[in-house]
Amino acid sequence: QLQLVESGGGSVQPGGSLTLSCAAPDGFTLNQYAIGWFRQAPGKEREGISSINIFGIAKNYADSVKGRFTTSRVDAKGTVDLQMNNLTPEDRGVDNCAGRHKSCRGNIRPGWYDSWGQGTQVTVYS
Repeated sequence: QLQLVESGGGSVQPGGSLTLSCAAPDGFTLNQYAIGWFRQAPGKEREGISSINIFGIAKNYADSVKGRFTTSRVDAKGTVDLQMNNLTPEDRGVDNCAGRHKSCRGNIRPGWYDSWGQGTQVTVYS
Protein backbone atom coordinates (compact mmCIF):
# COMPACT_ATOMS: atom_id res chain seq x y z
CA GLN A 1 0.00 0.00 0.00
CA LEU A 2 0.96 3.63 -0.52
CA GLN A 3 0.68 6.74 1.62
CA LEU A 4 -1.47 8.99 -0.53
CA VAL A 5 -1.42 12.78 -0.38
CA GLU A 6 -4.48 15.01 -0.73
CA SER A 7 -4.35 18.69 -1.57
CA GLY A 8 -6.69 21.46 -2.61
CA GLY A 9 -8.83 21.86 0.47
CA GLY A 10 -9.80 25.25 1.74
CA SER A 11 -12.62 27.52 2.82
CA VAL A 12 -15.37 28.75 0.52
CA GLN A 13 -18.74 30.42 0.67
CA PRO A 14 -21.84 28.38 -0.12
CA GLY A 15 -22.05 27.91 -3.86
CA GLY A 16 -18.30 28.02 -4.26
CA SER A 17 -16.01 25.41 -5.74
CA LEU A 18 -12.89 23.52 -4.80
CA THR A 19 -10.79 20.99 -6.66
CA LEU A 20 -9.08 18.31 -4.63
CA SER A 21 -6.15 16.30 -5.92
CA CYS A 22 -4.95 12.89 -4.81
CA ALA A 23 -1.33 11.99 -5.44
CA ALA A 24 1.05 9.15 -4.71
CA PRO A 25 4.38 9.64 -2.97
CA ASP A 26 7.27 10.94 -5.03
CA GLY A 27 8.35 8.38 -7.58
CA PHE A 28 4.96 6.68 -7.72
CA THR A 29 1.81 7.14 -9.75
CA LEU A 30 -1.88 6.51 -9.15
CA ASN A 31 -2.45 5.47 -12.74
CA GLN A 32 -2.80 1.83 -11.71
CA TYR A 33 -5.05 2.52 -8.72
CA ALA A 34 -8.77 2.83 -8.44
CA ILE A 35 -9.38 5.91 -6.30
CA GLY A 36 -12.20 6.75 -3.95
CA TRP A 37 -12.95 9.97 -2.12
CA PHE A 38 -14.38 10.03 1.39
CA ARG A 39 -15.49 12.68 3.82
CA GLN A 40 -15.68 12.74 7.58
CA ALA A 41 -17.72 15.61 8.91
CA PRO A 42 -17.38 16.72 12.53
CA GLY A 43 -19.07 14.20 14.79
CA LYS A 44 -20.01 11.89 11.93
CA GLU A 45 -18.74 8.68 10.41
CA ARG A 46 -16.70 8.63 7.23
CA GLU A 47 -18.89 8.50 4.15
CA GLY A 48 -18.15 7.75 0.54
CA ILE A 49 -18.21 10.60 -1.98
CA SER A 50 -17.02 9.14 -5.26
CA SER A 51 -14.88 6.51 -6.93
CA ILE A 52 -13.13 6.03 -10.24
CA ASN A 53 -11.57 2.93 -11.72
CA ILE A 54 -8.08 2.67 -13.19
CA PHE A 55 -9.31 3.51 -16.69
CA GLY A 56 -11.33 6.54 -15.65
CA ILE A 57 -14.42 4.95 -17.18
CA ALA A 58 -16.42 3.64 -14.25
CA LYS A 59 -17.40 6.34 -11.77
CA ASN A 60 -19.67 6.26 -8.76
CA TYR A 61 -21.06 9.15 -6.72
CA ALA A 62 -22.96 9.47 -3.53
CA ASP A 63 -26.50 10.67 -4.13
CA SER A 64 -25.79 13.84 -2.20
CA VAL A 65 -23.08 14.98 -4.64
CA LYS A 66 -24.41 13.76 -7.99
CA GLY A 67 -24.51 16.60 -10.48
CA ARG A 68 -22.20 18.74 -8.35
CA PHE A 69 -18.97 16.73 -8.02
CA THR A 70 -16.83 15.18 -10.74
CA THR A 71 -13.89 12.85 -10.26
CA SER A 72 -11.37 12.42 -13.05
CA ARG A 73 -7.94 11.02 -13.73
CA VAL A 74 -4.97 13.16 -14.71
CA ASP A 75 -2.78 10.43 -16.11
CA ALA A 76 -0.02 12.79 -17.26
CA LYS A 77 0.53 13.69 -13.60
CA GLY A 78 -0.39 10.33 -12.17
CA THR A 79 -3.07 11.94 -10.00
CA VAL A 80 -6.82 11.90 -9.51
CA ASP A 81 -8.96 14.99 -9.00
CA LEU A 82 -12.30 15.66 -7.38
CA GLN A 83 -13.97 18.81 -8.67
CA MET A 84 -16.55 20.04 -6.19
CA ASN A 85 -19.06 22.64 -7.35
CA ASN A 86 -21.96 24.38 -5.66
CA LEU A 87 -20.66 23.53 -2.23
CA THR A 88 -22.94 23.69 0.78
CA PRO A 89 -22.24 23.61 4.52
CA GLU A 90 -23.16 19.92 4.45
CA ASP A 91 -20.03 19.29 2.38
CA ARG A 92 -17.68 20.37 5.17
CA GLY A 93 -15.26 17.93 6.73
CA VAL A 94 -11.93 16.22 6.25
CA ASP A 95 -11.74 14.64 2.81
CA ASN A 96 -9.52 11.63 2.17
CA CYS A 97 -8.61 9.80 -0.97
CA ALA A 98 -8.05 6.07 -0.95
CA GLY A 99 -6.63 3.63 -3.46
CA ARG A 100 -6.86 0.01 -4.49
CA HIS A 101 -4.25 -1.34 -6.88
CA LYS A 102 -5.22 -2.46 -10.39
CA SER A 103 -8.94 -2.45 -9.87
CA CYS A 104 -11.11 -2.27 -12.95
CA ARG A 105 -13.99 -1.09 -10.80
CA GLY A 106 -14.52 1.38 -8.02
CA ASN A 107 -16.30 1.36 -4.72
CA ILE A 108 -17.42 4.01 -2.24
CA ARG A 109 -17.16 1.68 0.74
CA PRO A 110 -14.02 2.65 2.68
CA GLY A 111 -13.19 -0.91 3.73
CA TRP A 112 -12.55 -1.81 0.11
CA TYR A 113 -9.39 0.35 -0.05
CA ASP A 114 -5.98 -0.25 1.49
CA SER A 115 -4.04 2.93 0.61
CA TRP A 116 -5.09 6.18 2.28
CA GLY A 117 -4.09 9.79 2.59
CA GLN A 118 -4.06 11.93 5.71
CA GLY A 119 -6.85 14.18 4.53
CA THR A 120 -7.47 17.76 3.49
CA GLN A 121 -9.88 20.12 5.23
CA VAL A 122 -12.92 21.45 3.40
CA THR A 123 -14.78 24.28 5.08
CA VAL A 124 -17.97 25.81 3.72
CA TYR A 125 -19.13 28.92 5.54
CA SER A 126 -22.70 29.29 6.64
